[in-house]
Amino acid sequence: MTSTLKVLMVTPELAPFASVGGLGDAVGSLTKALGQNGLDVRVVMPLYGFMSPDEDWVAKEGPMIVNLAGEAFCRVWETGYPGSENVKIYCLEYNKYFQRHEIYTGPWGSHGDNNERFAFLSRAALDLCHFIKWYPDIMHCHDWTTGLVPVFLNTTERETALKNTASVVTIHNLQHQGIFEKGILDFAGLHQTEFRSDSLESLGCVNFLKGGLYHANKITTVSPQYAQEIRTAEFGCGLDPVLNFRGADLIGVLNGIDTQGWNPETDPYLPANYSTRDFSGKAACKEALQRRFGLEVDPHIPIFCAIARLYWQKGIDLLADIIPGLLSEMKIQVLVLGSGEHHIEWYLSDLCNRYPGKVGVYIGYDKALSHLMEAGSDFFVMPSRFEPCGLNQMYSMRYGTVPVARSTGGLVNTIDQYNESDGSGTGFRFEEASCHGLYYSIGWACSTYYDRPQHFLKMRKTCMEKDFSWKTSALHYNDIYNWAISAKRPL
Repeated sequence: MTSTLKVLMVTPELAPFASVGGLGDAVGSLTKALGQNGLDVRVVMPLYGFMSPDEDWVAKEGPMIVNLAGEAFCRVWETGYPGSENVKIYCLEYNKYFQRHEIYTGPWGSHGDNNERFAFLSRAALDLCHFIKWYPDIMHCHDWTTGLVPVFLNTTERETALKNTASVVTIHNLQHQGIFEKGILDFAGLHQTEFRSDSLESLGCVNFLKGGLYHANKITTVSPQYAQEIRTAEFGCGLDPVLNFRGADLIGVLNGIDTQGWNPETDPYLPANYSTRDFSGKAACKEALQRRFGLEVDPHIPIFCAIARLYWQKGIDLLADIIPGLLSEMKIQVLVLGSGEHHIEWYLSDLCNRYPGKVGVYIGYDKALSHLMEAGSDFFVMPSRFEPCGLNQMYSMRYGTVPVARSTGGLVNTIDQYNESDGSGTGFRFEEASCHGLYYSIGWACSTYYDRPQHFLKMRKTCMEKDFSWKTSALHYNDIYNWAISAKRPL
């Protein structure tokens, strides 16, 4: 196609406006990269209660009608994306669903109305196009919260100005699918004929993501390895038959990172900056990190850190279980930043009290501290039971912090296994999601640090020289968009 591609991102999260994990970071970075490549890319998302329109935000004239079973009216705010002036962001103000300070409020939260909230978002994304009279070539939908968009495009929007708009659905984490009672179809204004096994029906319920997977023109996920894994019963979360049926349209595209926001040469959160030409700043960051957590200040002791949500998927419980054994056998220090399941929080805090000067724990999230940990640590631990892509291993390598990680998902695609014969590689990977596998991988990393320091320094430099920008992946998405359009508008 010779004309400028028009892309509308539909997402529940967008960093830096609203983000609770990798999804928001990935959508933000991809949006920025696509804009830099000359695409007309725009984003629609909710206006959450913790978001306040700045003075440079513009409220679109008149309320926008959202065509659900009962009409709703919402206000549309327009603003730009930081660092990318040509990208427009549309925030939907509808206080009944989005005034709260949580992005996801049910069924895990106290409200339990995620079905209506994200049916509203999907429907409103389409109505926005009619409202501003801008019709994209592609609607790029992110995760289950936007799964109804492709369904609407193939049904209620089939004879409207959006009839030629193609759809791409990106799976960021297949574990979350949006499964609700059948009545949500009436609320969304979708015909009951969509309650079937090759559309939205799943075990007697409505599955938002399943509907999106059946109706989307193309499906992507956030790493090539994860695209293969989710087609198996082990990782498919019950949707592997659907993904195998749509296998020809399923493409794994590796996430990139924001290489401007994560840059050790310019990072404002660090006490000293550094590069592959001068590592002295990393030593200063390590000292600052040891002092921050009350560890023994010693540049020769390796620091192993982990930054993660403290849930089963991330495997931090495996790390917690082996910390006593690690400290009894190895001269190392261990740091953890995160929050999540209370029993893991409690156990980590107890370890911190039992091993003063050797273990540091911060329950919660602190952006500045996360940057300091990436810079000041020697190794980054990611014992994930599954990991669609992972961003922290890429942040770590950019900062010369060598990952110790399980061989799963995007960790396989981004970490090259260490070779003891020549010191090549960028990390230490292990296969089995077990305390045993993690323990011996950390031991391998520790022995390399002490016994083969020239290999460790070589790996550190190799890590920092890797390109984890969105440059290649953004170009891949440009191709995928054109493939989706061709599928929607066959010659």
